[in-house]
Amino acid sequence: MKLAPLMRELSERDSIDALLVHTGQHYDEKMSGAFFRDLGLREPDYSLGAGSGTHAQQTAEIMKRFEPVAAEAQPDGVVVVGDVNSTVACALVAAKLQIPVVHVESGLRSFDRSMPEEINRIVTDVLSDILLVSEASGVRNLRAEGIAESRIHLVGNLMIDSLRRHLEQARGLGMPAKFGVTQGGYGVVTLHRPANVDDLSSLSDILEALREIAADLPLVFPVHPRTRGRLEESRAWEGAPIQLADPLGYVEFLGLMAGSAVVLTDSGGIQEETTVLGVPCLTLRDNTERPVTHEQGTNVLAGTRKEGILECWRRLKANPPAGRIPDLWDGQAAKRCADVLENYFTPGAESRA
Repeated sequence: MKLAPLMRELSERDSIDALLVHTGQHYDEKMSGAFFRDLGLREPDYSLGAGSGTHAQQTAEIMKRFEPVAAEAQPDGVVVVGDVNSTVACALVAAKLQIPVVHVESGLRSFDRSMPEEINRIVTDVLSDILLVSEASGVRNLRAEGIAESRIHLVGNLMIDSLRRHLEQARGLGMPAKFGVTQGGYGVVTLHRPANVDDLSSLSDILEALREIAADLPLVFPVHPRTRGRLEESRAWEGAPIQLADPLGYVEFLGLMAGSAVVLTDSGGIQEETTVLGVPCLTLRDNTERPVTHEQGTNVLAGTRKEGILECWRRLKANPPAGRIPDLWDGQAAKRCADVLENYFTPGAESRA
């Protein structure tokens, strides 16, 4: 969702030749292949097929497979997005090969180093030559960490470019009806953070809260592959009006989310999307690396304990948050990103990145 708008914008410019590398970290067809099709991403120039494993195994495998690609392509720069293992792995390879690193979605901080994503963000930002920032908190964080002002660029949110491009199509799919629910009469659930799904005690607490919420509002739960096995071990959700579904493609999920009354999630990106959609969001975490969604948007931090989640749900029902769309979340982030890349890599001469 972050890469597609930038690839599209770069393809319309002659100054930068962009090669696309798919590491294979997300290899499930419904979690990866469908997203490529939905977002109009072309076939990758390189598919690394790294697959799964522990954080160390996966990061090492991606590094091992990406290094020959970087050596063969000899790019002037490597663009990495987000906070996953692929991000830090490719940034490490590029930095050690003395290739400039561009980090899309720089500066976000949860200030919780128990989250693997937080480690990935910090390391990638330290290695990056260009830091493309989606919200003002990212600029403040990078300044506080001593990053040179000349490397920091507030460009807006590429995910929102994708959302705005596909929203009308998504609404036209009639996703609520496909799940037997009515527009505005259901909630959507997603869970995938290790701290929530790998600890059965924590997972059971969340599911018990969802069970009570589902007594008020039917819930649709597209299940992330890593979460499904854990659900089978915990029976707290059985008998509740919670529909478990297979993972959805990007446009399908956007349509489901856009028609909902509330989204309950531990995803960072969904906090951003619900803010732009104006849909209330209960984030099942104690912190967020996207504070603008809480300060200006529709996001409420509900924690992971049953009573805290239910209390936030009661408050939300009584007084739904009336958020605003943050600055530069206007669907034009890709243009601003491409301008930064052109100014850096092609200050008067054709180059590659």
